[in-house]
Amino acid sequence: MIKIYHNNRCSKSRCGIEILENSGKEFEIVKYLEEVPTEQELKEIIKLLKISPIQLVRKNEKIWKEEFKGKELSDSEVIKAMLNNPKLIERPIVINGNKAVIGRPTENILTIL
Repeated sequence: MIKIYHNNRCSKSRCGIEILENSGKEFEIVKYLEEVPTEQELKEIIKLLKISPIQLVRKNEKIWKEEFKGKELSDSEVIKAMLNNPKLIERPIVINGNKAVIGRPTENILTIL
């Protein structure tokens, strides 16, 4: 089943939902601000995306700028920061089987449907 990590306040995330709805495929919505992924889940997502943890961080978020910007953080510390502050997780993330993309631009989602 396709899974989208979604924040309803984000226009790109809402567009991602629309793309999935238009695909006619079944999908599950994970409101990750309410249902924060576990550390293991976040590590799996990062692995599927084939990126480093820092590449999943929204660096323009106020909390990042105030608490983390300019610091040398290990992958583990970056993951911990995202788990403690899920707003820092880039969105939307769409997973289909063993493929995943960040839906920025939202057209990226089409590549794994």
